[in-house]
Amino acid sequence: MSVLSDVFDGSSAANVNFGAPRELTTEQRPARARGYRSLEGSMENDLLPERILDQIADAVIYADRSGEIARWNRASVAMFGFSSEEALGQRLDLIIPGHLRAPHWRGFDAAMSTGVMKLQGRPTLTRALHKSGRKLYVELTFALVKGVDGDVLGSVAMARDVTERIERERSAARAA
Repeated sequence: MSVLSDVFDGSSAANVNFGAPRELTTEQRPARARGYRSLEGSMENDLLPERILDQIADAVIYADRSGEIARWNRASVAMFGFSSEEALGQRLDLIIPGHLRAPHWRGFDAAMSTGVMKLQGRPTLTRALHKSGRKLYVELTFALVKGVDGDVLGSVAMARDVTERIERERSAARAA
């Protein structure tokens, strides 16, 4: 099961078997119920979630419960400057500025233990670090990734670099 399947699979499905509902694994659920059309009999079906992750313009970062990066797509490489080899297995501190680390980890640890995320799905503007040391303005959305049993597996973030826009808006505000 891929991380993308877990991220897109927010609902649980039940199958009626002589009136007794039971949960199905993601693999057992019909493709349409998982949010995508099946490409029956095609290897493309197995590769589709990874292709989507690697080809979207937004950075997608998945970290496990300990905050270790386990998924880093091509847009993450472009945005933050770290190759997948450099980022995978590292803690999220890799891209979190020092002054934001303590509040980040308080929120992250709380979400991992309670299964509730304060910013779930709502975009937030924050700072991030590029490999060069340059600070970026990024707009992030977060979601908890849960297993079929409801236990929190980790967290996924989608990030968009908005540095140019923020700097342009600040320049315009200073000029006004």
